[in-house]
Amino acid sequence: MRQIITHFTDDDLYKFTMCCAVIDNFPRTQVRYRFIDRNNTIYPPGFAEALRGQIAMLENVTITDQEIAFMKRRCPYIPSWFYSFLKGFRYDSRWVKVDQDSAGHLNMEFSGCWSDTILLEVKVLAIISELYYMMTGLDSKLDYNAYYRASQRKASRLIGEGCMFSDFGTRRRASFLAQDTAVRAMKECVAEGDGRLIGTSNVYLAMKYDLVPMGTMAHELVCAIAGMFGPQMANHLAMETWARTFRGALGTFLYDTYGWRIFSLNFSEDYANLFKGLRVDSGDNFRQLDLICDKYRSLNIDPATKQVVFSNGLDVDEAIAIQRYAAGKCLPSFGIGTHFTNDFPGVIPMNIVIKLLEVKITESWPFYFKTCKLSEDHGKYTGDEDTVRRFMEILHLR
Repeated sequence: MRQIITHFTDDDLYKFTMCCAVIDNFPRTQVRYRFIDRNNTIYPPGFAEALRGQIAMLENVTITDQEIAFMKRRCPYIPSWFYSFLKGFRYDSRWVKVDQDSAGHLNMEFSGCWSDTILLEVKVLAIISELYYMMTGLDSKLDYNAYYRASQRKASRLIGEGCMFSDFGTRRRASFLAQDTAVRAMKECVAEGDGRLIGTSNVYLAMKYDLVPMGTMAHELVCAIAGMFGPQMANHLAMETWARTFRGALGTFLYDTYGWRIFSLNFSEDYANLFKGLRVDSGDNFRQLDLICDKYRSLNIDPATKQVVFSNGLDVDEAIAIQRYAAGKCLPSFGIGTHFTNDFPGVIPMNIVIKLLEVKITESWPFYFKTCKLSEDHGKYTGDEDTVRRFMEILHLR
């Protein structure tokens, strides 16, 4: 079977930036992740074995001088020492345990040093998605010429409505070629309007099409800090950590790990001024924007000067509706994922995630601390029931 991931930077930028922050602040922290399939998919026989083979193939994927040169040019906020780390980085399939039960469900866990295993998530999710379509024969239904035209139509509508948008679709893409086709089509789209494609989260495709790599952080950072130090001030500590590493760059904070209310209590005037804006990734987009604007005004900051990135499972219609509502209230932009990279007729996108569930500060600790995510959408809660209940009690979410 052909190797699915062949480029080191065929990955989302936020995994590299978080890895940098982790090394800078938590170099000895150990973690455990777990794979979650929200659709409870039955995978074809032999899928786990094929997946283990693909993960083993990652061991021969290393960063090239060309990739490093591109990142240095387009990502000046990343310190030079981090490229020495990436140059010597090697994946190790022993970090991953994967099996398949008798019914065909997939079970998978990662464990190891946080700075190593953090670079597995997006690549493995992309592998699972593409591998599933390969092994079920659905890949034969993917018409890439039609997909190019459909992607241009999407870009044309967004540009015409004045939307600033990015591709965020690596994790659940139908295939590498699907994401490549979508990004190429949107880059080549010529349409009238004030909007534009501002970049892609995929660093390799950003290099291929000379776009800006987009992204900052994931919920993982806040979850890990909450597991180590408690959730009450996890957002504050995460902002402090991020500012210490990137000195004001990459200033769009993902706030919803424990919901708006808890974040708002941590979002003081100094951080509101330091960070360029916030990312909305759960809840009702319009209500979340109103809450954000009210918070900025309470701090005597004009929300119209702040960026708000919307990334909550968007499609073109939803992005346009938000753009019309947000105009004049903030500086809106949109990160659109699966709708860009897995929107083929007759193909159902996978609903898969890999979440950090346990963490310990150093390898010398004899036990892990459990953590969870409690976003604005209850359906997106992750973590075992006892941990979710305990965190909700601590944060007075009941």
